[in-house]
Amino acid sequence: MNDSGPTTPDADRTPLRGPLAETGTGRRGVERLAAVVERLRRELDAHENAAATRGLLDVAKGILVERGVDGPAGAARHLEELAARAGVPAAELAADIINEAAHDTLARAVPAPQEGAGRTEPPTSVRLRMAEAGALSGTDAQAVAQSLLVHALEPLGATAVAVWQADQDGSLTLAGSAGFPAAEAVRWRYVPPRVGTLAQQTLISGRTLWHGALPSSAVSIGLSGVGDGARALIPARRTSRAVGVLEVCWPEPGAPLSRAVHRQLTGLAELCAHTLEGIGSAASAEPVRADGAAPLDALAEGLLDCALVLRPLLDDQGRVGDFRITYINQHCTDFAGRPRADITGRSLLEAYPLAAAEGGLYERALRVHTTGEPFRTERMVLPAAAESTVPLVTAALGIGRYGDALLVSWRTHNDATRLAALVEHTQRLGRIGGFEETPAIGEVIWNSQLFDLYGLPPDSAPIPLERLRHHAHPDDADVIGRFLREVLHRRRPASTAFRLLRPDGVVRYIRAVAEPAPGWEGGPMTVQGAYQDVSSQHWTEVALAATRDRLADSEQRADERDLLALQLQRAIMPPAPAPIDVSGLQVAVRYRPAEKGHLVGGDWYDAVVLPDQQVLLVVGDIAGHGIDAATGMVVLRNALRGLAVTGAGPGRLLGWLNTVAHRLTEHVTATVICGLYDPATRVVRWARAGHPPPVLVRGARSTVLPLPSGILLGAVAQARYAEETVVLEPGDTLLLYTDGLLERRDRTVNQSLEQLLRDAGPPTGDLEEDLDRLLTHSNSDTDDDTCVIGFRPR
Repeated sequence: MNDSGPTTPDADRTPLRGPLAETGTGRRGVERLAAVVERLRRELDAHENAAATRGLLDVAKGILVERGVDGPAGAARHLEELAARAGVPAAELAADIINEAAHDTLARAVPAPQEGAGRTEPPTSVRLRMAEAGALSGTDAQAVAQSLLVHALEPLGATAVAVWQADQDGSLTLAGSAGFPAAEAVRWRYVPPRVGTLAQQTLISGRTLWHGALPSSAVSIGLSGVGDGARALIPARRTSRAVGVLEVCWPEPGAPLSRAVHRQLTGLAELCAHTLEGIGSAASAEPVRADGAAPLDALAEGLLDCALVLRPLLDDQGRVGDFRITYINQHCTDFAGRPRADITGRSLLEAYPLAAAEGGLYERALRVHTTGEPFRTERMVLPAAAESTVPLVTAALGIGRYGDALLVSWRTHNDATRLAALVEHTQRLGRIGGFEETPAIGEVIWNSQLFDLYGLPPDSAPIPLERLRHHAHPDDADVIGRFLREVLHRRRPASTAFRLLRPDGVVRYIRAVAEPAPGWEGGPMTVQGAYQDVSSQHWTEVALAATRDRLADSEQRADERDLLALQLQRAIMPPAPAPIDVSGLQVAVRYRPAEKGHLVGGDWYDAVVLPDQQVLLVVGDIAGHGIDAATGMVVLRNALRGLAVTGAGPGRLLGWLNTVAHRLTEHVTATVICGLYDPATRVVRWARAGHPPPVLVRGARSTVLPLPSGILLGAVAQARYAEETVVLEPGDTLLLYTDGLLERRDRTVNQSLEQLLRDAGPPTGDLEEDLDRLLTHSNSDTDDDTCVIGFRPR
């Protein structure tokens, strides 16, 4: 075998011909078509990235819900708050949370963070988890290959990837690929046994194969298009069985794989194995004719609707430029009324130039061919030929991909068809079934919706009104009797409600309406009416009544919990604490509770002299409100006091406190600033866990201190916190505060921080008055607690 691939013939590369290539209108159509194709490619890339990001965030939200966060919406808000306080993108924090919870191959593939190392954009953890999310959200191996290349492999320098599915006889099927020309992928769609390709060698050896430079005898996909650079081939295993191979291509020769990259590729191969196992054996795929095409002609001929088969026409770059109409079934009438022989063999845009319109048939066909996702619509304008005088018609249209070809089928609409479809659709949405009965001769006619309502097969005998009581609850016999007397004897319109007992044991609440009508041309009376399933409305009313009772009880319990939380908070954090004077350091505190009493927050502070005469300075903010936030505040405040007597620095203290928050509490997360003040040197060492920066007021100038790195407490199991130092001069003021001092709905955090710097200086001689002035000018409107503590050496 040479490097042109297996014997599958090359795709049709016939150049476009016809009116589209000869007229000015045709040139404009081609240019418009090119713009449509490019826009579709951009939309598809954006959609895939957005879907991968959503999948990543959804998994993280699921983990948070499992850990006790209140529902998906609460988990989403919680994740946003965590990311904002940590100062990292939500996707990065989501990846960290998933890795910490999963302990899988992808988690182990993430390299450990290095001290002082620059931050990668995006980090490896995000790339791998987005590749995983994109792969799992896809429906086939093609989506997996595209996701792996975009999110995980291109950052490693790779330019192409192939996902091979192995069969028991040693043959290979190209289940998915990305980065190769479309024609190359078609040529390599199937590899017979014992060919000796690189992928087959990998299956035989059962281990990863690395070729820094390919030998001249190598046989594999893309050697004529992607280049002869480095290649890695990794077995895709499920348990101990290899179900396929992941083949990654680089454009240039390279050095051997590092352990980190090898671990990443192994994890990606496991994703491929998961998808390949869901696809099943390649032997069960659709049979292939000798020319490599799926047998769609016979399938199209067997349809009762109009149908045609389209096969792609590729340009010089291997991209789809048009489709050729290779078959039209016998039932088909051309959109413009032309004979089948005039259409078969022509390109789609040559036969129907108007199909290139935005949102038209060509755009839909290209999307189906690109994504593999079927398209169906109940109403679409069919494109006529440019010279046709036939008026435009609408039809229900469907497009599906089979192998490399498309099957397009449609059914034209007329007024009667549209009206019947509308009535049927309305009845289905309203769960309504109609009937007509002629009691004198025992004739009953039901529509299909009524059989479904009764839980009966469509070939069952309809139930006449006289036997309605036999299918209803016994307690409803009287109301049904009054209903029947009004309709059948007094011949008046009537309605009633009853409980229907279906054969499958399900009880449905039904509303019935009926109206007698004179027979046609003096014939016997007929009764026309309808049944509607109102079970949802009935159970909604029952649920509302029960909810009202539970709501009253819940409100009382909530008030009691809020009162308890408020009492606990005020016991430890009085709103107006007395001034503190310790070790030559003047300390003043102001605490402003949330304006709404039920939003008891978790803001806290502490200033205490340690045994070594250093002063512990702390301000923190527990995520959330209520009793959980108040108890979490008590736990962290007391834990930090106990840890501080060990003499450890603030960075080490926050590391220990993070362990307490993550493992020894009910999923508490918090932001904290922790500092140690040495009275002898007036040096403050401090560290932060996702908290706003301190403000130093020196004379008439106020500045924000540099931010050391540190994630918020409780987000991950292990975290490290950097430290900063600042030397205070006599008369300086150091301000620590919670985010309630900054947050406003009408301005950004940076704008609020600039306003805080203006309000903080110049200081007066009284630290208490300075803090009062600061709170006066910072009117928060976010219903959050506010805590600010000021330190001034004497």
